[in-house]
Amino acid sequence: MKKIVIVGGGWSGCAAAISAKKAGADVTLLERTDMLLGTGLVGGIMRNNGRYTATEEIIAMGSGDLFEICDKCSRHTNIEFPGHKHANLYDIAKTHGEVLKHLENLKINIVFNSRITKIDIKNERISSVEDADGNLYEGDVFIDATGTAGPINNCTKYGNGCAMCILRCPSFGGRVSITGLAGIKESMGTKADGSIGAMSGSCKLYKESLSEEIQKELNEKGVAVIPLPKELVEDHLGVKACQQYALPEFKDNVILLDTGHAKLMTPYYNLQTLSKIPGFEYARFEDPYAGGKGNSMRYFAMAPRDNKLKVEGAENLFCCGEKAGLLVGHTEAIVTGTLAGHNSVRYALQKDLLQLPDCLSTGDAISYVKEKMTTKDGMSKKYTFSGSVYFERMKELGIYIKDKNEIIKRVEECGLTNIFAIKLS
Repeated sequence: MKKIVIVGGGWSGCAAAISAKKAGADVTLLERTDMLLGTGLVGGIMRNNGRYTATEEIIAMGSGDLFEICDKCSRHTNIEFPGHKHANLYDIAKTHGEVLKHLENLKINIVFNSRITKIDIKNERISSVEDADGNLYEGDVFIDATGTAGPINNCTKYGNGCAMCILRCPSFGGRVSITGLAGIKESMGTKADGSIGAMSGSCKLYKESLSEEIQKELNEKGVAVIPLPKELVEDHLGVKACQQYALPEFKDNVILLDTGHAKLMTPYYNLQTLSKIPGFEYARFEDPYAGGKGNSMRYFAMAPRDNKLKVEGAENLFCCGEKAGLLVGHTEAIVTGTLAGHNSVRYALQKDLLQLPDCLSTGDAISYVKEKMTTKDGMSKKYTFSGSVYFERMKELGIYIKDKNEIIKRVEECGLTNIFAIKLS
């Protein structure tokens, strides 16, 4: 049985682990902290806009496990908020436990508190990785799912300093890139003004610190939109990684989503200013704890890769999630993780690698982002199924589909029905 080692247990790493396991591999998932899902621990938005299409494509291709868990754990389904339709909001308190249980039931070997700091590589082939405690993990193929956020020095240099976010670098050590350890040059995204990096797009308020009226609205509707007096407006739209939420409504209103926390749809907000808004007099941030100051900075270390998610410059290394480029969001991470995990087993078995076709949104997104990242302008944008540049492309190409049966039919026409559920040999 081929051994696949995945470094990074966020949404993409978990998806890669499931996909590789279904393909028949012995899978080890290494996570530097004590929990899975990474930023997914404070995320929550699924199926909005074009993410519905991408979700149903992956389900039709046989690896919808994580999407089905998110559906099961949704606090609210089919809701609308400015610029976004048919969204589900998963419960951040329940989802991690369900994902962990599912991976354990699949017999995936999960190792927490395992921050990889060294690799053994010869002739561009990795034979093992080593964590900070000296533990070695050997494999036939490796997957870099370490992300692009942090560590602390990047958040300080390019952002507003460490915001003590869910990545918890002070506690568990900052991100270490496997691609970087292999000596492969990585790329850095920019904002529209040319500055490096991008800031996470939302922060979390302790829901019970808000007025009973706001809590009631969130619990019943899943969303609350509260107009702001002009003197209290804080414009952070330009620094957001999540440009699908960089709409005027997100500047002129306080927009809250109920994911268990009250998800405040702005990268940060001055707490003293926030407390002047009726209903927010006693508001406090939950996560990141310094949400009045800043948020995690991202897109500092993207790997060069092909459209099958094999890293260029290494023989047996694949990548997924933000590591695979300027794709933003949990759905996008699951999509790339699923393909990377499947192809890692194909590579180990010396089979032809799978490239998802451009007639599917999942395939087109992977190839389109790679193409756009070859240009200066393209490196200043972020891409997601749910909005901004790429969602407009989906609509123009006719690949934004809301009819589940039509999506299933399109996947079948591509010959990819249940492709990720088949054990390879």
